[in-house]
Amino acid sequence: MAKGNRGFGSSLTEGLDDDLEVGGPAPSESIMASRSQSLARIAAGKVVTDRTEWVDPERCRPWRLHNRDLDHLSEESCRDLIDAFLSAKKQRIPAIVRRLKDDPDYDFEIIAGVRRWWTVQWLRTHHHPEFEYLVTIQNVSDEEAFRVSDIENRSRKDISDWERAKEYSRALDEFYNSNQSEMAEHLKISRSWLSRLLDVARLPSEIVAAFPDTHGITVRVARDIKPLTSDKRVLDLMIAEGRAIAAERNDLGTALPAPEIAKRLIRATVAPVKSSSSDVEVKGSNGKVIMRYAHSARGGYTFKVPPRSGATAAEVLKAIEAVLQKG
Repeated sequence: MAKGNRGFGSSLTEGLDDDLEVGGPAPSESIMASRSQSLARIAAGKVVTDRTEWVDPERCRPWRLHNRDLDHLSEESCRDLIDAFLSAKKQRIPAIVRRLKDDPDYDFEIIAGVRRWWTVQWLRTHHHPEFEYLVTIQNVSDEEAFRVSDIENRSRKDISDWERAKEYSRALDEFYNSNQSEMAEHLKISRSWLSRLLDVARLPSEIVAAFPDTHGITVRVARDIKPLTSDKRVLDLMIAEGRAIAAERNDLGTALPAPEIAKRLIRATVAPVKSSSSDVEVKGSNGKVIMRYAHSARGGYTFKVPPRSGATAAEVLKAIEAVLQKG
């Protein structure tokens, strides 16, 4: 292995893979590729090192800066791992942990591999107590642990932009003095990409509340919404629309896809077209407008039902029927 690449990441594969070529991929890519090859050899039983052990998952805890949203780990979201572990009768790819000191309840802190940890625990409580947690033990600082975690998980599609953005936002403040250029340099990523990702974590909480699942808030969604939040008037319009969306979700029990919610928030910033003076309003028993209607230019009627009229479906249908009967 070239000496120039022997940073903290090389310790992940030191002694397992010494075939990295000079002039190859960027350091982070090289480390990731080397680690993947090495772990495949471990999984095949060809390599065993004294840093890779089977441990009790109950003696492990996630690191405080891990990038997994524990509330989103479930049998459904981990089904692929559950099936893979059952098929192989074991976990094949080790998680990355570091040893804890002075903690009577836990021996290890999970840097990368929380989803595998959750899966092993689930299996142990569902008729498979024989499963243990496969880990590689490393001695790293907090900042190194963050970079290890990032390298391990950067290519994973099962980590949402929201999870990654929240992790990066915490790391930016804690390790890089809020300096995005320094952080991008350390992680070997572009500053523009880092900025777009951080925009996901910087969305106002009132806007985030409009979405039924934060995992639907992608870089693309944030890219369209975030620039508008700097104008207070525009932000207030989006917040009001977000509350309307949340109220509809609570009333109807249905959730719009995140891109559709983003479109509605953006449309709310544009002055609405005033209703035609020919529209006739129909009020319900609660005194609120439950429907507007007008004669269509092509014949027939055009009916409009406000989203938060408080009327039942039966009441709206009865109003429509009355209009049709009146002719």
